[in-house]
Amino acid sequence: MQLNELLRAVDLGSHISGEGAVEISSLAYDSRRVEPGALFFCVPGVGETDGHEFAPDAVEAGAVALVVERELELPVAQAVVGDSRAMMAPIASRFFGDPTAEMVVVGVTGTNGKTTTSFLVRSLLESAGRSCGLLGTVKQVVGGRESEAERTTPEAVDLQRTFREMLDAGDDACVMEVSSHALALKRVASIHFDAKVFTNLTQDHLDFHPGMEEYFEAKRLLFAVEGGVPEMELEGGISVVNADDPYGRRLAEEIGSGPALVTFSAQGGPATLSARGVTYDATGSEFACLGSDGVEFEVRTPLPARFNVENALAALGVGVALELDLTAAAAALEDAEQVPGRFESIHAGQSFGAIVDYAHTPDSLENVLTAARELTQGRLVTVFGCGGDRDRDKRPLMGRTGAELSDLAIITSDNPRSEDPAGIIEQVRVGAEGVEGAEIVVIEDRREAISRSLEGLTAGDTVVIAGKGHEQGQEFEQGRKIPFDDREVLRDEIEARVGQEGG
Repeated sequence: MQLNELLRAVDLGSHISGEGAVEISSLAYDSRRVEPGALFFCVPGVGETDGHEFAPDAVEAGAVALVVERELELPVAQAVVGDSRAMMAPIASRFFGDPTAEMVVVGVTGTNGKTTTSFLVRSLLESAGRSCGLLGTVKQVVGGRESEAERTTPEAVDLQRTFREMLDAGDDACVMEVSSHALALKRVASIHFDAKVFTNLTQDHLDFHPGMEEYFEAKRLLFAVEGGVPEMELEGGISVVNADDPYGRRLAEEIGSGPALVTFSAQGGPATLSARGVTYDATGSEFACLGSDGVEFEVRTPLPARFNVENALAALGVGVALELDLTAAAAALEDAEQVPGRFESIHAGQSFGAIVDYAHTPDSLENVLTAARELTQGRLVTVFGCGGDRDRDKRPLMGRTGAELSDLAIITSDNPRSEDPAGIIEQVRVGAEGVEGAEIVVIEDRREAISRSLEGLTAGDTVVIAGKGHEQGQEFEQGRKIPFDDREVLRDEIEARVGQEGG
């Protein structure tokens, strides 16, 4: 497609400097990934740099045109726009043939529960006969082929390219996690959402958002009626909202009652779908789901804990939005797969319970430990920490939560990134030491901390390793990453201990 045709088609109000009839064969926003014939987006603020600085490298690599916010002295066509980042989504959508217009697309946002809800929704769609792709924190699935996810919600160019790959591979649906970063940075503009899920909102990412109100405002961009935030260019879709969450209730009030809104309540409150008689144990959860039409049906999932009841209801809410058979949808939930690193039980011959979870916010840690306590007859031991270069205000809150809800809280290193691990741990410890009578141990080395957590555990006890979940590496300064999987380390340490006891 020629540059001038591409720009006219998306009506960006830009002007072209140079030859507008140049043929564009690919899109790029990273100069290291430019191919001959590429249109290169000069995006300010990618990392700590300005994409305009890398335009010469892009041209040298074969870029034949640029999207810029200021004209550069380079011998290629340039589309001069007000916001080059905002142009990525509509241009990419046009370039790849507006792929989401041909798919059922479900977006899931919120602080906690995005990944599990996405997995459950995919199970429902697959059981309804659709080939469903997946984009999220744990993995990416395109045409049934799995690959590692680089970030929760990719950049707009990568998103639209992946949607096209999904269609070409036979997928006619996609479930994707939508992060607040992606919404604030307009990565998901120009996507035709059929259903949009709000799970909850609690403190997280306040290193990126100035405060909770701004965090909420970023999330709500996904839910404007009829995509009613024009600059996002979101396309319609039905909103599925957690009525138990205060921000969810606020969002539902803004959307207003009617066919564009589906609500759910795990606490049995007034909603389109509400849970009754919730029970759960180590093998899963059961409840009766009451619809607003008065029809009640039984639901069982292999996922334990009350927060997974919320996730199951959110998935069923998508079923309502997409007019699926809810009885069949409930049956599909019974066979749903375990989500890696989300309240995942580790079994290696031990007599005690062992759980790995991604919980890395005060609220998610509280939810996980509350659920673990309900499954524990003896002692509850927790290993946790906080990541570096992220919201620092939550660190003492995490410490307090871990100390209050555990019999033994072991504070360790998470992903320190560029920060001093000991400094992060100290900020967590301050919160923990504010809990009277709490038993606290500080062990910086994460493997050693996991090993220590197993000492003296017997039948009826539970250990929870929180914070990293499915992640397979630990991040240090200057991007250094060492292999580390909480699940594998915990399994190895348990097997070693069981072997010693057996001998």
